[in-house]
Amino acid sequence: MTIISWIILGLLAGAIAKFLLPGRDPGGLVGTTLIGVAGAFIGGWISSRWLDHPIRKDFYDGTTWVAAIGGSLVLLIAYRILFGHSRD
Repeated sequence: MTIISWIILGLLAGAIAKFLLPGRDPGGLVGTTLIGVAGAFIGGWISSRWLDHPIRKDFYDGTTWVAAIGGSLVLLIAYRILFGHSRD
């Protein structure tokens, strides 16, 4: 996959993570999508590095999507823990 594919995957993974974890985010829509892109990269890296699942070149690989959404969820939860009370 190219870098553009990872960015698109990250945007979609961020939207899915936001759907799975609703609520107010300190960064809003832009922050959530950036977390989705970063989560896709981190989830893919963790999947290939420690879970012994190499990243496929196919955009429609289910494991790649799960890793990207999982990475986005982890980053979104961490972001809410660190900065969640800044908009109260």
